[in-house]
Amino acid sequence: MRTIGRAIIMPALAGILIVIAVFGALPLAGIQANVAVSHPNDIFADIYRDASQSVVAISVVTADGAGNGSGFLIDYDGHIVTNAHVVEGAEQIAVEFLTGGIYRARLVGLDPASDIAVIKVNAPARQLNPIPFADSDELVVGQTVLAIGSPFRQGWTLTSGIISALDRTIQGLTQFQIGGVIQTDASINPGNSGGPLINLDGAVIGVNSQIISGSRSSSGVGFAIPANLTRRVAAALIASGKMTYSYLGISGEDVGLSVIETLGLPNDFGGVVVSEVLADGPAVNSGLREIAEMRTRGAGALVGMRADIITAIDSQSIRGMDDLVTYLARRTAPGQVVTLTVHRDGGREVRIPIRLGSR
Repeated sequence: MRTIGRAIIMPALAGILIVIAVFGALPLAGIQANVAVSHPNDIFADIYRDASQSVVAISVVTADGAGNGSGFLIDYDGHIVTNAHVVEGAEQIAVEFLTGGIYRARLVGLDPASDIAVIKVNAPARQLNPIPFADSDELVVGQTVLAIGSPFRQGWTLTSGIISALDRTIQGLTQFQIGGVIQTDASINPGNSGGPLINLDGAVIGVNSQIISGSRSSSGVGFAIPANLTRRVAAALIASGKMTYSYLGISGEDVGLSVIETLGLPNDFGGVVVSEVLADGPAVNSGLREIAEMRTRGAGALVGMRADIITAIDSQSIRGMDDLVTYLARRTAPGQVVTLTVHRDGGREVRIPIRLGSR
């Protein structure tokens, strides 16, 4: 019976499968048979087609020779953002658009501290296609990004990658550092400087600025000045030709293992250890204390430590110096009073108000 049952059932099942196979290949009523699926490359091509209209190639003549870089339009008045190091010391600035138009540009202002500059071009309205800024505070590691620029004088080159890290700190053109910087593996080379790093909405998330490389070519570690800082600096340069930053007047370092062990802190404790309160700075009379080690005479064994550790500013938690630098640059202005939350000597917590100076 089992053998006969299988013999009857199997042909029946085969028939059903044949029917499913045949009718499954036919379009059903009300359902479109052919569905076009966009390939990622098609998305990149669409973004490039629109964004490239806003990107310019910049050529400069200085007393030392010639140079080049990239930039992008931010408004219909002809203002262009680029890197300060692209146009610093320029005696002549020329801007070329994708459509082939070449125009003289003038320097509106530059900010060495953020490596951001604004130039302006008088071009026909048809040439002026500004690109919007995105909110760089909303970025996440792993997000797909695109870079457009003129590497090695090869104009309007598109490269792609991801955000490989956030909140990096890099050196500006002054003794101060730039915080909140975006790290990307999108290929960035000499000539890309000043060009936009954009998201898949076609909005600027950062300004390509630096790379880490032993050969001056891309090695997968590039850095972009975040859009929110860029937008703030550009607005100040357009309004007054300069950007002023708030100044706390301390030197500090991230909490390390030796501090954690000496003060008996949790191993995940974060903050900024105050290493120096500058004599002419705003914090000099605030009550902040510099780190001091207590050692035995003779052998000099470490037996204790006195330390102020900044763990928050205006109730915004910070994990290290990068966070503090970023907060000061993005969210404060000279003359503003900020409140530091300080973990003192591994024990009590104190709050210290400081009126910021300017630099």
